[in-house]
Amino acid sequence: MKKHIAVLGATGSIGKSSLDIISRDPENFEVVLLTSRSSRGKLEELSKQFPTAVCVLADDPNGKEKLLTAIAETKPDITINGISGAAGLEPSLAAIQAGSHLALANKETIVMAGDLAIRSAKEKNVNIIPVDSEHSAIFHLLRFFAEQDRKSENVSEIILTASGGPFRNLSLKDMEKVTVKDALAHPTWNMGQKITIDSASMANKGLEIIEACVFFNMPSEKIKVVIHPQSIVHSMIRLCNGVIYAQLSKPDMRHPIHDAIYYPVTTKSTLEPISFDSLTLEFSKPDPDKFPMLKYAWEAARRGALYPCAYNAANETAVTAFLEQKIGFLDIPKITEHVLQADWSASSLDLETVLRADADARRRAKSLLP
Repeated sequence: MKKHIAVLGATGSIGKSSLDIISRDPENFEVVLLTSRSSRGKLEELSKQFPTAVCVLADDPNGKEKLLTAIAETKPDITINGISGAAGLEPSLAAIQAGSHLALANKETIVMAGDLAIRSAKEKNVNIIPVDSEHSAIFHLLRFFAEQDRKSENVSEIILTASGGPFRNLSLKDMEKVTVKDALAHPTWNMGQKITIDSASMANKGLEIIEACVFFNMPSEKIKVVIHPQSIVHSMIRLCNGVIYAQLSKPDMRHPIHDAIYYPVTTKSTLEPISFDSLTLEFSKPDPDKFPMLKYAWEAARRGALYPCAYNAANETAVTAFLEQKIGFLDIPKITEHVLQADWSASSLDLETVLRADADARRRAKSLLP
């Protein structure tokens, strides 16, 4: 029987990669829902390629309600959430409520409301499978150890790799002058604008620190970050005996997407494997002065409650302002730090509270803009 799949954010980089993987195996997958925020023409083209899919444009009048209703009515077996930013939270929760497994590229779902999402998934008996290459790596490494009857408490550290973005070799002084064009020139990955800016500031890795704490139930001090510009090692775990295990593959998001939609089965892939004939791997420590978004993320993860939600909202607001050339690149962490100085210690166990905190954090961030 074919698995019915919804692809949210179908016209973005994750959506395109997902549909490529799905198209390679039409005997096992059928697309039942495609969504896009505003790319009407691209969505219409996809509707011709996948004629049985319901198509929803989120920017249309009542678009969000139509999207959430479509998730409930199409009842996908798997929902791939490639929506960027906080806008992906409610669709993730709607997919879980519809009884769909969730292949999650929208890290904001876990950062903003991880406890709520994980609790709901347990109640509905569905899986949340990470699609971020780093969390996918950790997820499958831990799964491997579980299958070997190795207990999770034997894991002493989770080590997230980071490309370092386009500014890893710049001085802090030089970073004061970078432009939007500079920040969008990622050396390894081809991604959307927001996540590319997040990679340049390392806020993306900050979000992944928070996500790893929640997803894998690990305290923030056990989440480490290492710069690895080749993006071949997608993350590692260190066991209590000091030994490190890593997951390696080419920097291609189709690998974690493939593993997510076939989960829990491991199947042959037609994607190109890495070759060791000519391969150099470098690792270094991130500079905390150049990339303070990491420090703020560790602090938000340690405090818990609504601090991660505020971190995400402040960063999203600042990134939008930077893309609109209203602020400089180094203003992004300054705005985030200021927002996190407020009290975000309330419980985050219901959606209404999370959305209210998100809106409050955005108001505080916008008050700092020119």
